[in-house]
Amino acid sequence: MPPATRASRKKASETEKDKPGQPYPQTTSVRKAAKTNGSKKSAAADKPSQKKDDSPPAKRDVSAEDGPGETSYWLMKSEPESRFENGQDIKFSIDDLAARTAPEGWDGIRNYAARNNLRAMKKGDKAFFYHSNCKPPGIVGIMSIIQEHSPDWDALNQKSAYYDGTAPEDGSKWSLVHVKIEHKFPQMLPLHLLRDLQKGPLQDMQLLRQSRLSVSKVTEAEWEAIVETARNMVDEKDWVRSIEETKKSPNYNV
Repeated sequence: MPPATRASRKKASETEKDKPGQPYPQTTSVRKAAKTNGSKKSAAADKPSQKKDDSPPAKRDVSAEDGPGETSYWLMKSEPESRFENGQDIKFSIDDLAARTAPEGWDGIRNYAARNNLRAMKKGDKAFFYHSNCKPPGIVGIMSIIQEHSPDWDALNQKSAYYDGTAPEDGSKWSLVHVKIEHKFPQMLPLHLLRDLQKGPLQDMQLLRQSRLSVSKVTEAEWEAIVETARNMVDEKDWVRSIEETKKSPNYNV
């Protein structure tokens, strides 16, 4: 099946000048972490922690279980409706991604567990795009990871919605990855249907067990069950048409 997928949200503030060694310019987006289930902020989970950061170093260690060529799966939240942080509208929907003419830096993550998930991503991995802090919340499509983690320089930008005054100047505290759209689903797969699968293939899904986490892991079995469910919600012709329509998006061929 062709690859198909806002995970947390977007920023409208200008970022500071691109830092050397960052292959793609950091976009004017600050997204990520949103309210979950349209109520409690999952953004709260992505606020800078006051605890000592004793998490693993930025460079990702590739284990024997995570060899070359293996695809890992993820879910990333973004808010499709306007909400302001530090004077900036952080909304970012899958349509906003589709309209981008360059790879999109998935920035604004301010939670260590979510950040470590970003740092574990490999080029070629797939991620569900999850609309959060809306009614209903749910999965709206699929993205692919096209550049592995690099510093999230917005943490040093005082105008950013996700400025972190405790972040060191070397950019080592927070990270982002670059993504592109693969498939906008013809219909959202809402959270309540995902919960219906919790007694079956999604019983251990990180999204459902750690609902405030803005970047979460997805197993291959969970991924396949979710894609199958989303596909069965619509006519096959609509599914195929949505794949072809996504390919026309400016962001698809970046």
